[in-house]
Amino acid sequence: MNRAVWFQTSPEGAKAVTVLHNFTTTGTALPSLLTHLVFLRVSQINGCAHCIDIHARDLVAEGMSVDKVLLVPVWHEAEYLFSEKERAALAWAEEVTRVNETHASDEAYAAALKVFGEKDLVDLTITIATMNAINRMGISFRMKPRAKA
Repeated sequence: MNRAVWFQTSPEGAKAVTVLHNFTTTGTALPSLLTHLVFLRVSQINGCAHCIDIHARDLVAEGMSVDKVLLVPVWHEAEYLFSEKERAALAWAEEVTRVNETHASDEAYAAALKVFGEKDLVDLTITIATMNAINRMGISFRMKPRAKA
């Protein structure tokens, strides 16, 4: 079944999502590589093929090795490849994306706060929430990845 092209069907809604996305990519002090790492992990958890494809490509374009990108889903087992900030961001991204299970625990919040500080943690959480919203649009309307066979 063909589904609506959501950003054409609701240009006003797409504009609102774009403003939020632009804030997360240009309006915070978070490094771009960290933002795209979080975008990728959130998209992997949610199963959004379109966003996984985009953000894996973004990370490689920004200089992250393919080896490291491939190990993002299992970063706990390869944590030596990830900096303290990256590990904290990945852990918080998982905590917030799975909020229905985790309820954003006090322990996870304290751990993230220790690494990021209050302002960056709020911005990181906005980044995570934004990608969760975009994933839901991508999945609901079956946006295709750019990858070719």
